[in-house]
Amino acid sequence: MLSPDKLTPRIDPSRDTGNEADFIDFDKLIAIARRQWRMVAVCAFAFAILGVVYVLTSVPVYTADTSVLIDRSDNQVINQLAAFGQLDDDEGTVLSQVELLKSDTIAYAVVDKLKLVDDPVFNAQQNSLFSVATLKSLVNFKSWFADDAAVAPDPEMKRRNAAETVAGNIDVERVGKSYVLDVSYTSQSPDMARQIAAAIADVYMVDKLNSKYEATRRAGEWLQERIEELRQQALDTDLAVQKFRSEHGLVEAGAGTLISEQQLSEINTQLINAQAETAKAEAKYTRVKSIIDAKQTDAIVTDVLDSSISNDLRKKYLEASKLETEIEARLGPDHVQAVRLRAEMEEYKRLMFDELNRIAESYQSELQVAKSRENSLRDSVTQATGVAASAGETQVQLRELERTRDTYKNLYQSFLTRYQEAIQQQSFPITAARIITTAETPKKPSAPKRALVVAFAMFLGCAVGSGIGAFREFRDRFFRTGDDVREVLDVESLGVMPLIENNVDDPTLVDPSNPRSIARGGKTTTYVEEHPLSAFAETLRSAKIAIDISAADQRCKVIGVVSSLPGEGKSTTSINFAKLLAMQGARCLLIDGDMRNPGATRAIGRHAEAGLLEAIVDGRPLKDLILLDPKTKLAFLPTVARYRVPHSSELLASRGMDQLLETARQSFDYIIVDLPPLAPVVDARAINSKLDAVVFVIEWGKTSRKVVQSTLLSEPELYAKCVGAVLTKVDPSQMKLYRTFGSSEYYYKRYSRYYTES
Repeated sequence: MLSPDKLTPRIDPSRDTGNEADFIDFDKLIAIARRQWRMVAVCAFAFAILGVVYVLTSVPVYTADTSVLIDRSDNQVINQLAAFGQLDDDEGTVLSQVELLKSDTIAYAVVDKLKLVDDPVFNAQQNSLFSVATLKSLVNFKSWFADDAAVAPDPEMKRRNAAETVAGNIDVERVGKSYVLDVSYTSQSPDMARQIAAAIADVYMVDKLNSKYEATRRAGEWLQERIEELRQQALDTDLAVQKFRSEHGLVEAGAGTLISEQQLSEINTQLINAQAETAKAEAKYTRVKSIIDAKQTDAIVTDVLDSSISNDLRKKYLEASKLETEIEARLGPDHVQAVRLRAEMEEYKRLMFDELNRIAESYQSELQVAKSRENSLRDSVTQATGVAASAGETQVQLRELERTRDTYKNLYQSFLTRYQEAIQQQSFPITAARIITTAETPKKPSAPKRALVVAFAMFLGCAVGSGIGAFREFRDRFFRTGDDVREVLDVESLGVMPLIENNVDDPTLVDPSNPRSIARGGKTTTYVEEHPLSAFAETLRSAKIAIDISAADQRCKVIGVVSSLPGEGKSTTSINFAKLLAMQGARCLLIDGDMRNPGATRAIGRHAEAGLLEAIVDGRPLKDLILLDPKTKLAFLPTVARYRVPHSSELLASRGMDQLLETARQSFDYIIVDLPPLAPVVDARAINSKLDAVVFVIEWGKTSRKVVQSTLLSEPELYAKCVGAVLTKVDPSQMKLYRTFGSSEYYYKRYSRYYTES
């Protein structure tokens, strides 16, 4: 019994079945190059032939060059004459000039200047075999059936065709980061190339002059119209300002100041002075009043000092006070003279304060006058402030009108200046370009570069060949080496079996004296007999070793040989494998289990009259049905299919098949069953439980990896019994191209001495 782990498929369905790798495998790349070099060489040779044909049939062309410099001179005079900074060319401007040189405008101008429409040399252009014009003419099916009169172009079409030819042959390149443009023209005539190249530069210079003149003229006309509008708008805004001033009484006193503002300023100054006078008068009056109230006889007042009366009274008062003091000191305070002097002092004092009161009254009068003047000026300021505030509100509108007037005045002046500059430039046009290299007649053709064309053609051929080879490798999803078998199927590779060319003209030979013998078929059925030391035989020995190890506990081993598709060499492998076992002394029985397509029977038992069907259905003895090989002692149970067997799977799984195998196990050491392929029928699944081991046969380079994977995944029990796979129909000359470094096939030459194919 098989353990459950043996029933689990060892194939990973997600495993890549293509040739991709996770990293660059140089060994595989070298192997691919070895396989596909013929395709690359054929494509390179074919393209090289095409390149040679192109070189031999192409018409040589000549290229003339001229150089144009876009002048960036800083001459101040020229800059003043050129309006709006037109000489300041940046990179975008230079590229724009490149497109201008390639434009139809330049092409038409060159055609008209050189009269190329009627030039026989220009119109006698020859087209090479592979030129674009030739290909266009070939695919223009309308011209094949049109009349000559209808095909003949009119003069305008001739001019347009000539311009298209000129534009198509112009090439303009910027020289580095400079402001030099290299203009080249290619023609089949060297003189024509020089003439057209020179004409392109001349036409470009004239076009620059004309374009600047036209631009300046149009700018002058527009400026003139705009100046008239601005002049009228400046006059209207100026009149609006003056009218607004008159209506609102906004009269200026000079320097942009209104009279009301000037009056307010002057009254404010007078009010400040009046306030100062009032404060001064009030201070003087307050001082005098305080002296009078305090009865201070020794207080100093300016007007008192200036009054002679006050000075005399003060002098007499001081003298009387001095005399009274002396008398009082000698005669006492009650002396008549002392009393009299004190009375005089009081009188002097009264007279002094009377004088101060008079002065105080004058101060009071001055104070009243100052206050009256201050109040009057304050009223004037209040009135003037109201007038100024009203004028200020009106001035907001006035300033807006003045700004509008100034704006139009400045615009008018600016446009007038530019108009004068445009008029000057129109009368003195300047172009910002000049020719620095004149066109010369070329001495040798510029194309085709023969060596380069042939080399490029070969390179293109190699690229195409490499692409085809890569596609072939990508599409090659077949088994090529034993490593493919191990990596994709996760089973052991038992070896490879070279392709054997069978001689179909040889008839099947049967010993007339022994009709129960196996027929000696073609070369494919006797190869292991004739070449017992070949690689073919060694692969079968490898299969025997694998079977012996896998089913070591079985005395008689029942081995199934199966493939995915018909025609993969399954029957040939079964026959030779059985003969090899018999040649090694083992008792071997070969059973043709393919009841629907008995290939082994057709090869070595076509003369049989009964076989497997009779043994299963009728229960006939095995010894009466088998055929024997007199040379190898191989026993063969054929399948004689006289009609289609629709229930072949039931027969293989029947009790009769069990009895047949049980009987055979008693007499044989190995039973080889040639089974039907897995993909089309289910017979192999039906007999799987009766097998001890399975050998899988895969046709080299023909059977898809995906087919083999899908068929084995659908048969997990059969897959668990598979001891290995054999690659059949191998082409040795091609096989060596798939050997990579490190693989067992890589060292084939070193161990091939052990094999003898003769």
